[in-house]
Amino acid sequence: MRYLGLDVGRARIGLALADDVLRTARAHRTVPRHGDAADLDAIGEVAAAFEVTRAVVGLPLNMDGTEGGSARLARAFAAKLEKRLGLQVEFHDERLSTFEASTRLRDQGLSARDQKGVIDAEAAAVILQGWLDGRTA
Repeated sequence: MRYLGLDVGRARIGLALADDVLRTARAHRTVPRHGDAADLDAIGEVAAAFEVTRAVVGLPLNMDGTEGGSARLARAFAAKLEKRLGLQVEFHDERLSTFEASTRLRDQGLSARDQKGVIDAEAAAVILQGWLDGRTA
């Protein structure tokens, strides 16, 4: 099976990929938001090219575990993704994923300014890796 991780934001969607063999998520690309139809087309191209069978969408919970507006946005987009692409969609708590992604990129030598174009994809990799690590083999 191949998996697609998504960090759904209001301006960009980060994408990451993984499979059952390597079980290591890697950042793929960032999709600038241009409306649901265009966004789903771009994600669909990646899903088809890599034969993705399941999507893992980051669920941005509040620090107390409750859901707010960003979580509702992620759930609504995930429903459209599932319907349009026919992928099974699961959610994974994404609290602090952007912080971890920024730390990883900084450790690779990228300044905050240089991270702008890649941090969402790296956050998607953090989300997908967390989901993979939480699954039983």
